[in-house]
Amino acid sequence: MTVKTILAAKGGNVISVEPTADLASAAKLLSTHGIGVLVVLDAGGHLVGILSERDIVRTIADTGSAGLQRPVAQVMTCNVSTCDVDDSIGSVVDGMTKGKFRHMPVLDKGRLAGLVSIGDVLKWHIETLREQIHQLDVSIAEFELMRL
Repeated sequence: MTVKTILAAKGGNVISVEPTADLASAAKLLSTHGIGVLVVLDAGGHLVGILSERDIVRTIADTGSAGLQRPVAQVMTCNVSTCDVDDSIGSVVDGMTKGKFRHMPVLDKGRLAGLVSIGDVLKWHIETLREQIHQLDVSIAEFELMRL
């Protein structure tokens, strides 16, 4: 299965922010949308970074509330790990585990197509396991009927 499977279920809507926005407005976006990360896009819509709640908390811990006036570009992660819509879900999980992060932007031909989180991957995995269990239950029931 590929990342495209997850995006087909959840959609490709991504909440983004410009690198020039201040952290206070970024924090407001996170709170308003109930999310933990913002994708940072330049004026041309190209991915230039990612900003997490942890990045904001770390900045406030280091600089106090004055840090909320800093531009996103000073705090965001610039070296963002991404995946392609055709990458396997397993490879995305491996990348998240090795990199110790929970969100990965998804690209399609170099353009942002969506965002997957570890929660999205776990939800897909649980649904897959439930379907497999259901299929096993059906097979067992059919086998038992054949034995009668």
